[in-house]
Amino acid sequence: MKNGKYTVGIVGATGMVGQRFVCLLEHHPMFEPVLLAASRKSAGKSYAEAVGEKWAQSCPIPAYAEKMTVKDAGDPAALKEKVDFVFCAVNMPKEETRALEEGYARFEIPVVSNNSAHRMTPDVPMVVPELNPEHLEVIPAQRKRLGTRRGFIAVKSNCSLQSYVPFLHPLRPFGLEKVTVCTYQAISGAGKTFRTMPEICDNVIPFISGEEEKSELEPLKLWGKVENGVIKHAPSPLISAQCVRVPVSDGHTAAVSVSFRNKPTREEILSAWQTFEGEPKRLHLPSAPEKFLLYREEDDRPQPKLDRMAGLGMAVTAGRLREDPVSDWKFIGCSHNTLRGAAGGAVLLAELLAAKGYFD
Repeated sequence: MKNGKYTVGIVGATGMVGQRFVCLLEHHPMFEPVLLAASRKSAGKSYAEAVGEKWAQSCPIPAYAEKMTVKDAGDPAALKEKVDFVFCAVNMPKEETRALEEGYARFEIPVVSNNSAHRMTPDVPMVVPELNPEHLEVIPAQRKRLGTRRGFIAVKSNCSLQSYVPFLHPLRPFGLEKVTVCTYQAISGAGKTFRTMPEICDNVIPFISGEEEKSELEPLKLWGKVENGVIKHAPSPLISAQCVRVPVSDGHTAAVSVSFRNKPTREEILSAWQTFEGEPKRLHLPSAPEKFLLYREEDDRPQPKLDRMAGLGMAVTAGRLREDPVSDWKFIGCSHNTLRGAAGGAVLLAELLAAKGYFD
């Protein structure tokens, strides 16, 4: 620790999500960023030189990071004595990412990952802090498998899930049976801007590799149970997803239809959303929004341009709740994909891990 804060490394610091981490950790009350790591071609350069024209945030590079020398992300041994844990947001093939993260964990460096490589690993908790904090209980079993005392991997879920799964979660007591969802995903989710993705202008691209599978499977892990040192997926609901890339800079939107075993009334749904409060709020975690689930009554809300920054980008917004002639109910959801859906969600997960002593 340093100055009473956990020392943190950011692995994959030059990418879109890595840049978000760099910004979010400036002046963080619990975490002190002391190390930035990226690919070998960036190692040895100052962060400002390494990121160069790829800097895509609305704010300038934070002063603490600008002259920091970038380290080689592929050398966890060199990082071991400097950090209490790392955030990982690398852009690498899945098998390489999986090996990299396990390498860090085996060097006794806890990993809070934004990557998909370990989301389906049975003893790796994939956590939305308000929804399934109890899944952290699987970490001792993971440590036993890895042969570590401190090292482990915890991951956040896919960014598009944040736009609708939080609204389904409080409705589970009514018996969720079927969910049909179409997500309209911003270009920052692909690490792009309008300058670097000109093909999206005046266009919609109806395919995002791997997104539909993640949208259909990951909620079942979030709603699963820890049994015998692994997370067993929930058997339901049945989810059908289509994922579309749209010309929006930030903010994922979801159009959702839901069928229930015991159909709730509109008032019951709104009450469930209104009264829902997760553990981050109860623990007063720094990144937890005052209210996680928001509902807008206007006919034309939510909109990513107007609603993505709700709760400093950490709240999620729904609207247009109405009966569905095919299913039972339908609604529109919206979340900020690189804040709640990526770096911000991972920072909140790290705050939860810290509050529960997993970095000690």
